[in-house]
Amino acid sequence: MLVCMFAASLPVYSQNDLLSRMDSVEVGLLTCSPHQEVYSLYGHTALHWHDLRTGEHWVFNYGVFDYKKPHFVWRFILGQTDYMLECTGNLKRWCDYYRKWGSEVKEQVLDLTPAEKLRLQAALATNLRSPVYRYNFFYDNCSTRPRDMIERCLEGTVDYAVRKDYEPSFRQMIHQCTEDHPWTAFGNDLLLGLNADKKTTQRERQFLPADLSWDFDHATVDRQGVKRPLVSRLVTHVPQGQQPVKKGFPLSPHACTLLLLLMSVAVFAYERWKKRILVWWDVLLMLTSGLAGCVLLMMVFSEHPATSLNLQLLLLNPLALLFIPAVARRRKTRWFNIMLGFIVAFLIGGLWQHYAEGMYFVALCLLLRYWTHHNDK
Repeated sequence: MLVCMFAASLPVYSQNDLLSRMDSVEVGLLTCSPHQEVYSLYGHTALHWHDLRTGEHWVFNYGVFDYKKPHFVWRFILGQTDYMLECTGNLKRWCDYYRKWGSEVKEQVLDLTPAEKLRLQAALATNLRSPVYRYNFFYDNCSTRPRDMIERCLEGTVDYAVRKDYEPSFRQMIHQCTEDHPWTAFGNDLLLGLNADKKTTQRERQFLPADLSWDFDHATVDRQGVKRPLVSRLVTHVPQGQQPVKKGFPLSPHACTLLLLLMSVAVFAYERWKKRILVWWDVLLMLTSGLAGCVLLMMVFSEHPATSLNLQLLLLNPLALLFIPAVARRRKTRWFNIMLGFIVAFLIGGLWQHYAEGMYFVALCLLLRYWTHHNDK
């Protein structure tokens, strides 16, 4: 129904009439600032189609997903999450949602020719007929999709101004968004591998709505040698408001892993005093690290390109699970010598990969277990 309503003018008028009707149309890039919900920490982008002649507003949102679909979590881990394009004719409701959260909603009205607008209208109408796409957080998301739609419909090429001394990695960009959410940052850092620490290109950085908005502000379009700014004017639909603060877990990842290290030191001291090994503590650490390693191992086979090589697998190692029966029965095992090799490799790997907060404390805990068994007589 929305496809028909949005594209109703396409088959009725001649090409010249359609082009003249585009003079009354404004197309803009909507950028919504982050709010406190986890899914919104990175901001959001959408396209706004405003017909001044009819008063119609259409918002095209590429960030819609259905978490109730079967195996959603499993598919998300494997990078097989399907998102879809949603079109709504109610700009006020869209803005009211972000106003409730205290987020700013601004629009960059684009300087497009009538032919470019008509081409974009046809492309969006086609997109609505097959709205589902394979989502990728870094390379194909709610921010890159509107950019690609706009670029494909231009009659020229977009020249983006280069930001001097600005070459962050994907991980650094995510850290900027999650600096007030330590557990979200911890989860991201745990799942992201070595590829997330490489410097990004300007185009790659446009996966974040704020960066795409900055680039649009400083972009020009070259149409047969004539350059004009891509953005003609800026409209603020919702000013930045006061955001509700939600209390999270009281202890940070740093505090929790430090507490784990202190417990390991206490167990180590008790074992030295009593001259016996607390096997249950070994089993607990091996079970926890092994299960966490299974999750990281699954991410290796994910379609997410930044999770395929994660050196934290050396520390959170699924192989630990295979040695639990021998350790639980107090049998001699080579596991702790093997573990030492993995820990050394993990520490060396820290020269290239940024690890999740507190992972070095975890490494010290496991080193204490090696020391305990190495010196056991």
